[in-house]
Amino acid sequence: MMRNLVLGVALLGSLGFGMAEAEELSLLDAMSTARNQAREVTAARAQAEAGAARLKQAKGYRMPQVRFQEIWMTTNTPAEVFALQLNQGVFSFDDFVMSDPNNPDWFENATSRFELMLPIYIGGGLSGRIDQAKLAAEADEIKAAWAADSAALAAAEAFIRLAQVRENVILLERSLETVEAHVNIARAYVDQGMLVRSELLRAEVEWSRIQDLLQQARGQAKVAEANLSFRLGADPSMSWELRKLPDPEPIAENIEPWLLTAETRADLEAARRMLSAAELEVRVKRSALMPKVGLQAKYDFNDQNLFGTGAHAGSVAAVASIDIFSGNRHRAAKAAAEADLEAGRQQLVQFEDGIRLSVKDAYETAISARQRYDTAVAAQQAALEAERITEERFKKGVVQMIDLLDASTARQEAETRKLVAAAEAYLATLELAVRSGRQPESVLPNPTTSTSSGTES
Repeated sequence: MMRNLVLGVALLGSLGFGMAEAEELSLLDAMSTARNQAREVTAARAQAEAGAARLKQAKGYRMPQVRFQEIWMTTNTPAEVFALQLNQGVFSFDDFVMSDPNNPDWFENATSRFELMLPIYIGGGLSGRIDQAKLAAEADEIKAAWAADSAALAAAEAFIRLAQVRENVILLERSLETVEAHVNIARAYVDQGMLVRSELLRAEVEWSRIQDLLQQARGQAKVAEANLSFRLGADPSMSWELRKLPDPEPIAENIEPWLLTAETRADLEAARRMLSAAELEVRVKRSALMPKVGLQAKYDFNDQNLFGTGAHAGSVAAVASIDIFSGNRHRAAKAAAEADLEAGRQQLVQFEDGIRLSVKDAYETAISARQRYDTAVAAQQAALEAERITEERFKKGVVQMIDLLDASTARQEAETRKLVAAAEAYLATLELAVRSGRQPESVLPNPTTSTSSGTES
């Protein structure tokens, strides 16, 4: 009997692989594995970690900056010698009566310096950069989630395509057996003078056609299995035993829920955060035109020896500044940021419109795919019955061999169409889920716990 499409395992022996024991894999397992270890996912997560680090970096600019310096110098510059003697606390009145004060001896000094710098106000630039970094980090996290959904979808497609071609191999093997039986019957009839040789040749041609299709399908199965391993981030030599799924389920004929969830799609949310970051960029560029206020402090130890703890003194200063003229660089940068912001707003509107259009397209594709599947199921059943009737009539001598071969070909083609239609229905539903901002796993039917080498009888 004809078997229904099962997105499941075709026994490796039937494919002629001769490979090691296969690892059992369900569609949900494949999608989960891709979420965790697909290369594009790990890359996106690394980017998210980088975003989090950049946020910490931005926050760090608000904190006090403390630095230690060890400065050693030797000089015979009169002013510097005088100052260094004072700093070391070794200057005396005898130094005023040196024979040649303009040409002092060389003098050594080691300064151990602690410096503190604290920005107090820089026109809102610091808070703006921190808020930008926060938005960028959030966008990176959202992009990582979107990458995981995309990887799960790609793994699901690879899984379903592999199941499809494996099932096609099984169907073609059965068709080959059927046509081979027809050839044997035709050969016996020719020997008995009940059939002309041309009809035998026609049956042999059909056998060759099915054999060629079978070899192509086996090659496609090998490629599909390698593609599944690639999508899972697994060893290319891995062999997979696929767990079956029930037939695809129909799509509810109401597009509004799909459009509603699409409004919060991950990549759209990431784009919105980047637009908010662009708004902050205007504020950051404007801050360059504002006054800056900061606090500076230092404490020095001056000694003849490195890292000495001799004479010491400190200073504290509050510094305020504002750029009077900088060649209009800051105003131009602010104008550029404002223009970039407006461009970003228009691009976001276009992106939102594109997503809605994409959802509508995916929805219609899913509805159409389901309808084609229903049609293919009916056609396969009709072709199977037609072949059965034709075979009975052939045995009674009512129809010719060519009629039987035509019926077998029609049945084989109907089976293939049903197989393809089932795969396309699954894939269209998964694609619709992702485009509408849902996890692809959410639209799958409940998987069975059994495994299959082909379709159900």
